[in-house]
Amino acid sequence: MTPDGAVHGGTIRGNSAPAASGGLRHIEPGHTGPGRIGPRRILRGPRPEAVPAIVARACTFVGLVDVAAGVFPRFRHSRMHAIAEVLPGALGPFAAALSLSAGILLLLLAHGLRRHKRRAWRAAVGLLPAGAVAQFLYRHSIVGVLISLVLLALLLRHRDEFAALPDPRSRWLALANFVLMGAGSLSLGLVIVSAHPGETVGDPSLAARLEHVLYGLFGFEGPVDYTGSTSWTVGYSLGALGLLTAITTIYLAFRPEHPVARLTADDEAQLRELLARHGGRDSLGHFALRRDKGVVFSPSGKAAVCYRVVSGVMLASGDPIGDVEAWPGAIERFMDEAKIHSWTPAVMGCSETGGEVWARETGLDALELGDEAVVDVADFSLSGRAMRNVRQMVRRIERAGYETRVRRVRDLGEQELDRIRRAVDDWRGTDTERGFSMALGRIGDLADGDCLIATAHKPDDVPGPYGDLKAVLHFVPWGTDGVSLDLMRRDRAADPGMNELLIVAALQAAPKFGIARVSLNFAMFRSALSRGEKLGAGPVLRAWRGLLVFLSRWFQIESLYKFNEKFQPRWEPRFVVFRNTRDLPRIGFAALQAEGFVTPRLPRLARIGAQTRRQCAHGAEVEGSRKVGTAH
Repeated sequence: MTPDGAVHGGTIRGNSAPAASGGLRHIEPGHTGPGRIGPRRILRGPRPEAVPAIVARACTFVGLVDVAAGVFPRFRHSRMHAIAEVLPGALGPFAAALSLSAGILLLLLAHGLRRHKRRAWRAAVGLLPAGAVAQFLYRHSIVGVLISLVLLALLLRHRDEFAALPDPRSRWLALANFVLMGAGSLSLGLVIVSAHPGETVGDPSLAARLEHVLYGLFGFEGPVDYTGSTSWTVGYSLGALGLLTAITTIYLAFRPEHPVARLTADDEAQLRELLARHGGRDSLGHFALRRDKGVVFSPSGKAAVCYRVVSGVMLASGDPIGDVEAWPGAIERFMDEAKIHSWTPAVMGCSETGGEVWARETGLDALELGDEAVVDVADFSLSGRAMRNVRQMVRRIERAGYETRVRRVRDLGEQELDRIRRAVDDWRGTDTERGFSMALGRIGDLADGDCLIATAHKPDDVPGPYGDLKAVLHFVPWGTDGVSLDLMRRDRAADPGMNELLIVAALQAAPKFGIARVSLNFAMFRSALSRGEKLGAGPVLRAWRGLLVFLSRWFQIESLYKFNEKFQPRWEPRFVVFRNTRDLPRIGFAALQAEGFVTPRLPRLARIGAQTRRQCAHGAEVEGSRKVGTAH
């Protein structure tokens, strides 16, 4: 690794911690050496930054023991239950329902403690004294009291480690909790009902046991009968599960809302000023103006980082906006915001320069994600063997009677813009709008007058609901001499090749608009696809390419690469920046959510109603989208 975070083998690595100054170290008396635990270390306790993870693991273990003690009657009389009796939250075998409830609450609490959440800390600080009192009153367990108080002291001593603010409230989180907790309660309830074979009257069927669980979750007696006091134990346990599901769902639905990041009018105005001065550096700069993003500015106001929070991941997109020299200030603010909320920081689609700055300033790592296709207008020509297929397709479509028009948004009338908006919305291939890092999310806004629209028409055809309009391409500004493709939509009934026709038309019309460079689609893992099909590629590279080709059945990986390659572009690498390798699956899932590939499904009627309100952005297909993570 070079000091400036240079790229090696597709990965950018941040600076390591500085080496200790001097040659020999002074060893204090009582020092036990690296990796050894001495008396003083034990008395000092764990490192402050390790406390959240330690407490979270303790809560997880206690929760699992409590759940097992509440579900399985034999467990409550086993040696393992002797451990459960002295752990905070496990209040003894007299109340299986209470043990079960405490265990589930501790499991839910562990996640928040691990993420340094202040609300989770408050709940734990309230729970542990109650657990200590219960241990003393019900079990007379001094050991249990001591464990509760030790953990409480640990939380109080290191309270500054639990300062993370709550995440923005999602309207889907309460619904997701209801579904998941409901399914978990149903499954766990079925185990509880079936865990007393020697105390069940008769041999109830699976349907009868399921019916008993459903009744029990709502606090009613079901059709399954037990001998002795088992009926009370099962009933209270099922009731506790149902009550937990209801309480957690209601809490998530009505908890105090933390504002979701949104681009304000002042933020947008300041970003536009930065783009006017520095927008030519990054082709994705204009996409920072999406109004469902938040923004943090550097102390000087000369740079900014735009982001969105998804599933606890703080996703930035593209390079920071503004003066490169001010980037570190904006990046520091971004990292501070992530730390305040205990979000996982990540950057999608930054350039090589951006990746180097992120790695140098934060110590994060960067991995090559794919390549962006950029066409230099001066070098583009339809002549030559390499362009034969595109040339033939364009000429065939033109002979079929199609015409093209390339104009700035400000030169279109409101009536035509409205028709284009409705068309691209209707032609979208999915119910969900897709795009985040490389899509603007709107067309025809008065503030976006410099955007470019290329349209295909067939005057001789029978007019459809949108007149003779057959396809649309939308480009956003890239500085003063470039444009970046935002979306591609076409009428499914139109002849194939509409996108090729409009890209060629835009490239040929570019000089009259002063455009010298055009950014097309992003090709995910392009280098692996390209090298894997060449002669001499090794078995690992061929296997990786084969996997990508297989995944292309669902995500447009190979098809986008092949489509872009037709126009003989130069390829600019793009990177994903991340903190730890173990965060990559979580970041990938959050990116899929942000781009719209993974989204909660609305009921059919709600989706129909939503279609009348949403503004057009872009779809997900080669013939329906621009750059959307796996599909540009």
